Amino acid sequence: MNRKYRKTIIAGNWKMNTLPSEVKSLFAAVKASCGRAAWCRMVLCVPYTHIQQAVKATRDCRISVGAQNLHQSPHGAYTGEVSAPMLKDLGVKYVIVGHSERRQYYGETDVSVREKTLAALEAGLRPIVCVGETLQQRDLGVTNELVTLQVATLLAALDSHSVRKVVFAYEPVWAIGTGRTATAEQAQEVCALIRALLRKSFGTVVARSVPILYGGSMNASNAKELLAMGDVDGGLIGGASLKPEEYAEIVRAANQ
Repeated sequence: MNRKYRKTIIAGNWKMNTLPSEVKSLFAAVKASCGRAAWCRMVLCVPYTHIQQAVKATRDCRISVGAQNLHQSPHGAYTGEVSAPMLKDLGVKYVIVGHSERRQYYGETDVSVREKTLAALEAGLRPIVCVGETLQQRDLGVTNELVTLQVATLLAALDSHSVRKVVFAYEPVWAIGTGRTATAEQAQEVCALIRALLRKSFGTVVARSVPILYGGSMNASNAKELLAMGDVDGGLIGGASLKPEEYAEIVRAANQ
C-alpha cells in the first residue's frame, strides 16, 4: 500500500450467495465488526436483488455498495440485463467489470470489458476492472503478456481524467476459490506491471493515483503480507466477505 498517493480499498464480492432477506443482518454484522475504517474504503458488491436493501443498510456508515456486473448499453431491448444508469439511480457507487467468472462462463472479452468500463464511467460509477491469467497461462510463462494486453486494450480508450476513476484488480484465476494464493511477491510483480503500463500511458502522477487490488483468495491470514507490497492497494475479496469477522480482519490489516 502507498497511502501517500491513494486510498486502500477492501471490496467484497458476494457473488451469487445469500438471500435479500439476509442483507440487513449481514450488513449489521459487518458494521459491528469493522467499526470506523480510518484508512481504507470498504465496498460490498452484492447481487442485483440485494442492492436496494444494501443501500438502505449503509446510509449511516462508510460502506459503499457495488454491483457485480452491468450491460454496456444505457437502455434497450436487452431482456434480463441491467444498465449503469439503473445502478446509479439505485445508489450504487462501484461495479465489478470483467471478473474471471464472467469471462469464463459468459464469454466476456477485453473489448466487452472496455465497453462496460466506459459505460460505468459515463454513468458516474467507479469500475473495478479485473485482469489476470489462468494456471495454464502462468505455466506457459505468458502472464505479463496477457495482462499487458488486457490492460492496454482498456487504457487505449481512456484519458488521464477518466483513468483516475478506475480501480484495477489483479485476480490470478488459478487462485480464485481454490484456496491457493499468489505469493505476495507474485502479486506485487503483476500489480507493479499494471502500474508501469499506467505510467507509460499517462505519466507518474496519474499512475500512482490509481488503486490496484489483489483478488485471489485474500483472507485474514494472508492480508497483512499482501497489503505490505507497495503496489497492492487493497483486495477484491470473495468468500471471506461473507464472513463479517473475517472481512473485518482484512479491513483491520489494511488500517495498520
